Amino acid sequence: MTPAQARRAAVEASHALAAAGQGDMVWGHAAVRDPEGRGIWIKAPGWGLEEVRDDRLQLVSYDAEVLHGEGVPHKECHIHLEILRASPELNCTVHTHAVSAVAFAALDVPLMPLSHEGALFSGDDVPRFRDTGGLVSSSDLGKRLTTALGAAPAALMPKHGLVAAGRTAAAAVMHAVLLDRACAVQLRVQAAGPAVVRSDAWEARAKRAQCWPDSQLEAGYRYLVRQAAGSLADVGASPHTT
Repeated sequence: MTPAQARRAAVEASHALAAAGQGDMVWGHAAVRDPEGRGIWIKAPGWGLEEVRDDRLQLVSYDAEVLHGEGVPHKECHIHLEILRASPELNCTVHTHAVSAVAFAALDVPLMPLSHEGALFSGDDVPRFRDTGGLVSSSDLGKRLTTALGAAPAALMPKHGLVAAGRTAAAAVMHAVLLDRACAVQLRVQAAGPAVVRSDAWEARAKRAQCWPDSQLEAGYRYLVRQAAGSLADVGASPHTT
């Protein structure tokens, strides 16, 4: 990956999250590792996910300094910096305030494999970051969030949102989308009554391998990117150059 490709991935990931309904006005962000080791590419503060374009990106160093782009860095850039610093195999991280994830986390009950999306965690509960419900605005909190996430594809941040990570932008975005969808399914089930039918641990592991290989994460992501491009075209905007 070149820096130009990383920048494009940061724009696309932002648009895909917006197309999936994970926008929260100007809050939430996706970050892509700079391939030259300088830090992360992330949208500048003050823009919605659907508004991100190349000239609204920042290159933020691992010391949380803006090396390229305008303005100050996001207060929560430490989420992305610390996860990517700790895991060289990862290249993209996502933090959003996805509504179903926030609502489900407030119940403080295990996430069950009730659907394909719920099998993302192989029958295990989703990790939760409980150290604060406020902003992850320091490297120390970023490191603690990184520990809570561990090797999982995503984690809940009760009273706040979610975090997701992946080797590619497609994986990170889809991990965020699938977690929120799994939370939404369980919320609907629990509103009707106790969940009776669900995958056991063996089936959940098998379903994760079957339903969510890299090829399917990429396919879902490309769909969201196309949806975002169509929405931008409807209002006369290019997703990359305007």
